[in-house]
Amino acid sequence: MSQTSSDTVNIRPGVNVLSVLRHLNYKPWYALGEFVDNALQSALDNWNTLKALHGGNYILAVRIDLDPADDGRITVRDNAAGIAVKDYQRAFRTAEIPPNKKGLSEFGMGMKSAGFWFSTDWSVRTKALGELRAGHIQFDLAQIMEDSLEQLPVTFETAKPDEHYTELVLNRPQKMPAGRTIAKIKEHLTGIYRQFLRDGTMELYFRGEKLAFKEPAVLVAPHPRNAASPAVKWHKSIDIELNDSKRVHGFVAIREEGSLSEAGLALFRRNRLIVGSGDEGYRPEAIFGRSNDFRYQRVFGELHMEGFGVSHTKDGFQWDELEEEFQSKLKSECNSEPLPMLKMAVEHRVRAKTVDIKRGAQAAVTSTAAVLQKAAPVIAAQRSEQPITSPPPEILVSPQETAATKELVLDFNDQSWTVSVEIANDPSIGDWLEISQQDKNQNKRTMSIRVNFAHPFMQRFAGVSAEEMEPYIRFAVALAIAETVARDQGVKLAGTIRRHINALLKSALSEPGIGGNL
Repeated sequence: MSQTSSDTVNIRPGVNVLSVLRHLNYKPWYALGEFVDNALQSALDNWNTLKALHGGNYILAVRIDLDPADDGRITVRDNAAGIAVKDYQRAFRTAEIPPNKKGLSEFGMGMKSAGFWFSTDWSVRTKALGELRAGHIQFDLAQIMEDSLEQLPVTFETAKPDEHYTELVLNRPQKMPAGRTIAKIKEHLTGIYRQFLRDGTMELYFRGEKLAFKEPAVLVAPHPRNAASPAVKWHKSIDIELNDSKRVHGFVAIREEGSLSEAGLALFRRNRLIVGSGDEGYRPEAIFGRSNDFRYQRVFGELHMEGFGVSHTKDGFQWDELEEEFQSKLKSECNSEPLPMLKMAVEHRVRAKTVDIKRGAQAAVTSTAAVLQKAAPVIAAQRSEQPITSPPPEILVSPQETAATKELVLDFNDQSWTVSVEIANDPSIGDWLEISQQDKNQNKRTMSIRVNFAHPFMQRFAGVSAEEMEPYIRFAVALAIAETVARDQGVKLAGTIRRHINALLKSALSEPGIGGNL
């Protein structure tokens, strides 16, 4: 190719706006996505022509390369249809709205904002399909500011009409991806463009690696309330109307294996993901709970948002006060029969594979064995003590602080039990578990079960969420009820076991293990 001519392109609104672009609240994958969006839209707008030119075998290829040598360089190349010369004034001017407002590049900001966010010195070479020359334009912010430039020169080279490409080079990037950021870029870009990668519209390469989206395995299991029912695939179609112009459709499913980082919803517009790529899945607490909730770790899905606007950085939706309504309707659809997704996510249990629990189990038993050795003096003292011969007290002394109380009635053929479960938070109470029992007559019994969360054992191991507290409460209730039933069956000295458990938990078994809490 030989140089043939030079022209200029207007870059107004000018210096002040361009200098601000580098301070936008981008993340590297969203900034790189702006360049991918431009390539995709260019290919889609000219798809039939490109297919015909290549005998029906055309696939868009976008290649992102990083060169850390010297001051570093990022290069983005594509084989889309290129930028036509007649479109230069629009394409290279900031905030110039493109004619197609229903495409992926709708604000006229993407290439410029992402380019200046990455670098103050970047360039574009582009050759439009069918034209006889390729154009090159250099954006040097220091020069633009020094000379208050509003026009930049475009250098043209002769080219063949069937050539088509765009090459964008970011020199000396102020935000050169490195370390963990590189892995996150691959993860996010794969998620953002998964629809186009799936259907073969595009191939996306990052540092020479062809990216491919890994589809999560969907759970196949019986209904949570009927383990004997046939196993079904936990995958449900979603279709929500919010108003005359806004609709959400797609699917919600349950992962075969839970994941803190990979679960959650992916929200798309025009087949391009806007919210929920990588480890940033859309997980509103009203639906998914917190990070220790099984819903948070198991539920995933893909939803297409029709009629919604997005932020100019394409990392968020303009909800127009409809997000709360959307979440409410989505939660209702997710929990409707015959596939109550959220209930299933909470109630389904998978027996952990031995290989998965082996490391944690070994650390736990080693730590427990270590603290149990310290309990030898306590155990020796217990062996010499006299067993408890007296029944439980009729009333428990009120604690200083009570976190929760729940009363229920259990009706048996011969007797009615009124059972109160109380959660105390009182460090002055020495025992982890206390019970009281009052038999008003042969047909009625009143009993209280108290678990003290200010006990050293609970302080060491229990959390404050319902999911973290409930196992300890259930175990304590089981011990209390078992003791009461054993006493009714004629077992003598039934309270001795509870007394020994309280003593062991208060001493050695409340101490930190060799690995911290365990």
